[in-house]
Amino acid sequence: MTGSFWWDLLIGVAAALVLCWLALVVVLVLARPRGGLLSEALRLLPDVLRLLRRLAADRTLPRGVRIRLGLLLAYLALPIDLVPDFIPVLGYADDAIITTVVLRGVVRRAGIDAVRAHWPGTDDGFAALTRIAGLRR
Repeated sequence: MTGSFWWDLLIGVAAALVLCWLALVVVLVLARPRGGLLSEALRLLPDVLRLLRRLAADRTLPRGVRIRLGLLLAYLALPIDLVPDFIPVLGYADDAIITTVVLRGVVRRAGIDAVRAHWPGTDDGFAALTRIAGLRR
């Protein structure tokens, strides 16, 4: 194999990674909460983090749900973001958007009652969470 092959392979892999990253950014843009909901989501962050931890520890929930929640908590703990902070709007919002998408999946699999049972905040906070994440009551 020649050196040209390895360069072509490296360039192909790099191009594929860039395309995957761009696809992820497009998905984040489409899935983001609309209007003032994004700032509301950031305000609820402490309660949402406690909710995620409680849901991930609940053995009555399906295993797949708990695994997704554990992976989300690990992602949120990492100092590296999928979308760098210097990108306007999405740079700071990617964590909230990804959390919203995962919460929607949790409600689809486990039900809104499981989320409500583990919610650590106020009733108003839960109402805001359902609006932000588009959860059905």
